[in-house]
Amino acid sequence: MDDKTEVLYRTDARNPRIARITLNRPARFNAIAAGTPAALRCAVERANDDDGVHVIVLDGAGDAFCSGYDLKDFAEQPGANPGYQERMPWDPMLDYRFMKRCTDDFMSLWRSHKPTIARVQKYAVAGGSDIALCCDFIVMDEDARIGYPPARVWGCPTTAMWVYRVGAERAKRLLLTGDLIDGRTALQWGLASAAVPLAELDAAVAQLADRMSGVPRNQLMMQKLMVNQAYESMGLQHTQMIATLFDGITRHSPEGVWFKELAAREGFHSAVRWRDSGQIIPQGDAARDAAEQLRGGS
Repeated sequence: MDDKTEVLYRTDARNPRIARITLNRPARFNAIAAGTPAALRCAVERANDDDGVHVIVLDGAGDAFCSGYDLKDFAEQPGANPGYQERMPWDPMLDYRFMKRCTDDFMSLWRSHKPTIARVQKYAVAGGSDIALCCDFIVMDEDARIGYPPARVWGCPTTAMWVYRVGAERAKRLLLTGDLIDGRTALQWGLASAAVPLAELDAAVAQLADRMSGVPRNQLMMQKLMVNQAYESMGLQHTQMIATLFDGITRHSPEGVWFKELAAREGFHSAVRWRDSGQIIPQGDAARDAAEQLRGGS
């Protein structure tokens, strides 16, 4: 798909002080393709350069917000790709360069001078949760699900925003299990600003966006910079560096190679079902042997 169509930009016809950015791969539940992060960043920069815009709303076309990186491209296809090096030993800095660029692109939402709101329906999972958590506010369908299942195998959230958004214990609860939470729980945990029935989601987003859109741009910018600086002082950039390095390691560990071979052999849907089923994931030498068997077709 043409990178330019992966992310759409428009000014809200109802309130021109609101910019609308839409992840636009609905047939894949807005899964992240190679060009999506850069296209998202360009849209955020466009909104920041427009003096008429005060607030940015990010949503997803179709039924879901974002299902994460497109595993049909990154896991199911045999051989190397931007997120996986087939030849060993792998170069961790080559992987880091690619994923750090994606992380910085997602963080354009967090570092945007104008407030950002994620409108989440159905799913914001894996890399999709990274995108949502980079927004200042998350407004959810109460039945929507958010979380990072690749924490079980083949992933570490490179933005590292979970601990900053929900605290250490709840971040561990999600990342040590790969479990998802619904919008109601996200609201209870303080992750979501609101969780409403799907039919009321647009109204809830509009209410928050409209309230902020009446505030002068410079006021919005100063207040946001002040709050964000507290997080930067906690070491956010250092945490993201470690998380991005770990993400590359998870995709090239014995278990990560096994998962990649399983996805290439059985399809990523089957691999994800196994990952999320609670079954014991092969480890160490067992994972190496299982990967060899899959690769050899036995």
